[in-house]
Amino acid sequence: MADESNVSTVAGRYALALFDLASEQNGVAAVEADLRSLKAALAESRDLRTLVGSPAFGAHDKAKGLAALAERGQFSPTTRKFLGLLAANGRASALADVIRAFEALAAKARGAVSAEVTTAVPLSAAQTRGVAAALRQALGKEPEIASRVDPAILGGIRVKIGSRLFDASLRSKLDSLKFALKRA
Repeated sequence: MADESNVSTVAGRYALALFDLASEQNGVAAVEADLRSLKAALAESRDLRTLVGSPAFGAHDKAKGLAALAERGQFSPTTRKFLGLLAANGRASALADVIRAFEALAAKARGAVSAEVTTAVPLSAAQTRGVAAALRQALGKEPEIASRVDPAILGGIRVKIGSRLFDASLRSKLDSLKFALKRA
């Protein structure tokens, strides 16, 4: 069974259950690949995000939509059943968080660490290698980096590993300076 120490959210509990089931069936890699493509679909499709997140759609509609997506993506039977269960239990809105939690569990099982890197502009390949090398040295484990672009941070970098956040963004530095000036 996977480590349950960091599983306190609904998404974490569902991800742990899916991970345990996939482990028993030796299908972690297949489920992870399915969830990775589902994560990409969520990022690309506003309609899909609306379907899973809106209370205007019932559990039945969400289940049908996710089943159609799973069919089209040729997902494994474990992933298909899980998506149906998630929708039937009214938890489809937690899908993105479940995917993140599952990825972290799978990375930990491989001896790697999952890191979410946020920058104001896309990183070049050399910059990504540099960040990976720095994380490898700091953590002593192989990092699996998920890059995200958020122009709101203005510059710099944010790295989130589990519940830890290293924030070297220009936005946070300006906010700290603003707070210090207000206190003075």
